[in-house]
Amino acid sequence: MLEPAHIHFKVYKPFEMLSQLHSNDAKESRNKRFLSELYNFPEGIMPVGRLDEKSEGLLLLTTDGKLSDQVNRSGIEKEYYVQLDGEITNEAIELLQKGVEIGFHGKKYATKATTVNKLPTPPFLSPPDKKLRIGRHRPTSWISITITEGKFRQVRKMTAAVGFPTLRLIRMRIGNVLLTNLSPGDVIPIHNLSLEVSNLTF
Repeated sequence: MLEPAHIHFKVYKPFEMLSQLHSNDAKESRNKRFLSELYNFPEGIMPVGRLDEKSEGLLLLTTDGKLSDQVNRSGIEKEYYVQLDGEITNEAIELLQKGVEIGFHGKKYATKATTVNKLPTPPFLSPPDKKLRIGRHRPTSWISITITEGKFRQVRKMTAAVGFPTLRLIRMRIGNVLLTNLSPGDVIPIHNLSLEVSNLTF
C-alpha cells in the first residue's frame, strides 16, 4: 500500500509572527500571531526550522517529519538580507566571514566561516513594518549573509558582535528554494520539495 504523498508549502513569514501554528499557552494565544491565520494548513504540517518573532521571510512547512529533521541537521544553506544600524566596514565584514564568538545557552560559541557580501543598494523588498522605525536618526547598510548553522538568533548575535546591530532580518533562501516574488503573508504550495545540501538531495 502506497503511503500518502507529503504536502509542502513555502511562506513569507511576516514580522512579529511566531514560527508555529498555535500555542497551548492561553496568554500567548491571545497576544501573539501564528501561522494558522495565513492559511488553512492540513493536519500534521510543521515548520522546517524557525525564524524568530522579529525576523521575516522564507519559512518552509511540510507534513514530512523525516525531511524536516534531516534538513534541520544537515547544514543546508540559509541566506539572509540584513539591514544594519550604521555603515558596516570592510573589517567587520571580514570578521563575520571568518567567524565570531557569540553567546549560546550561557556559553561562548564560535560561528563557522561564512559568506558575507555588502549590498551596494537596498534590495527591492516589501516595506518594513512601521514598528521598526528604520533610518530615522542614523544611516543604515545592507549585507547578505549565508550560514549553514541555525543557532538561536545567530545572525543578530553575529552582527552585534562586530558592532553593527541588526535592524531588519529577511531570510531569502533555504537551499535552492527562494523567497522570490512573495509578499509578507503569502503561502505557496510546493509540489516537489527538493533541497540540495552539498551533494545530498532530500
